[in-house]
Amino acid sequence: MVESLRIGVDFGGTNTDAVLMSGSTVAAAHKQPTTQDIQGGVVSAIRSVLDQARIEAGQVRCVMIGTTQFTNAFVERRHLVPVGVLRIAEPAARGIPPLSDWPDDLKAVIGPNVRSVRGGYQFDGRENASLDGAAVIEAAKGFKRAGLNSVAISGLFSPVNDAMELEAERLVRRIMPDCAVTLSSRIGRIGLLERENAAIMNASLAELSVRVVASFASALRTLGMDARYFISQNDGTLMSAADVRAYPVLTFASGPTNSMRGAAYLSGLNDAVVADIGGTTTDIGILSGGFPRQSALAVDIGGVRTNFRMPDIIALPLGGGSVVSLDPLSVGPQSVGHNLLESARIFGGSSLTASDIAVASGQADFGDWARVSGLDPGRVWKALDLIHTRLADGVDRMKTDATPVPLILVGGGSVLIGRDVPGVSSLIVPERAGVANAIGASISQVGGTVDRVYAYDELGRDACLDDAKARSRALATKAGAAPSTIDVIDLEEVPLPYLPGGSVRVRVKSAGALDLEGLT
Repeated sequence: MVESLRIGVDFGGTNTDAVLMSGSTVAAAHKQPTTQDIQGGVVSAIRSVLDQARIEAGQVRCVMIGTTQFTNAFVERRHLVPVGVLRIAEPAARGIPPLSDWPDDLKAVIGPNVRSVRGGYQFDGRENASLDGAAVIEAAKGFKRAGLNSVAISGLFSPVNDAMELEAERLVRRIMPDCAVTLSSRIGRIGLLERENAAIMNASLAELSVRVVASFASALRTLGMDARYFISQNDGTLMSAADVRAYPVLTFASGPTNSMRGAAYLSGLNDAVVADIGGTTTDIGILSGGFPRQSALAVDIGGVRTNFRMPDIIALPLGGGSVVSLDPLSVGPQSVGHNLLESARIFGGSSLTASDIAVASGQADFGDWARVSGLDPGRVWKALDLIHTRLADGVDRMKTDATPVPLILVGGGSVLIGRDVPGVSSLIVPERAGVANAIGASISQVGGTVDRVYAYDELGRDACLDDAKARSRALATKAGAAPSTIDVIDLEEVPLPYLPGGSVRVRVKSAGALDLEGLT
């Protein structure tokens, strides 16, 4: 049916993939090298799948886009802006000032405009110190004099009580009405330093987020598409354009998340290990209930520790473009993944890559086999052994016990693996594995999250959880999820022992399929 047509796009660092989905069927798929021109690359990828399926742009109901633009920009220190950093935590948090653990090159980008003012809460939500509003206003005036347009606000235990962050935002906007403001309570968890880091990181991407979202919108206009578009975030759900402009860091690691969601969809398995093998790296994660297992630890991004929601992923320096030496034997970490079609021997280049090894061994059939036919067979097989050993080690690091588990291979580099892998019960390479990331984007769901404190002694645990679940389902419905498809995908209870009434902080996230029929 025309109403069920949707497009998934993954605008990655090396490749841009697109799929046209008709209901649950992949009607067309396309892979191309990623271009510097975001708009042009998206237009080309979408136009290709429309042409393949002979579909008019106006028939598509929705476009879901995954992107690594923000992750890459932060890691590579590109397109970042200076940030006014405001911490609400005096006198409790004087020991370690903001940006203390940041690399020097990133500190230079963020700039010296850091202010710490009186305020903040205790871990149970009680006031630790009252907010010094006058100091907040003075800080904002200093940020304005410095010509800043982006501010990050972090408060002591603000995820438990965000009232001071909200008041500080109001005061900052009195002085800087047009600035972008990031509140740490909207991103991270309890720990102040890592949450503050995440807020500063987000604020540094303020201008880039506006440009990227505008490029996506312009691409759809160029194609003559009147479809709604969403951008996937790193928990497998969708964000509106407005949300991405405000909180681009929530897209970090959305690429591996999309690949894992796509792997679940293509394989029919909801619990498995997934290896997404690209041109430069292999991302390995665990599927639990069809969604990536979330990391419970602080995550390092570009040399900065953060504690906001991220999938539990390890990245191995192994991909189709990994440079291989046969004597002495080595695979990676050097890679020509970004330029594989020109650099690999099977494509006429001079670099011996993992893709060349796969072709020389007869495991894969692409490129020109004659260009690698003269390689020593014994050394080729030893190189292939090393590739499989690296993957097996990565799978073992992700597993929680020694029980063999299914392994789903996706990504263009999945052709590197053609043998049994130790610790794996079955090896699955689904059809369309090369565009699993775009498929994952196309099936992303819509979520709603409730995070509040309940008094279990007064209402009872079951009644409190039922209320939180109902509220999160209502938020998911409001965001565009079809009510009949909504399920609770995450529930967290944190006791607050020093508050009365058996107080517990409850966080519930629900998600469901986007209601395509209800889109306007």
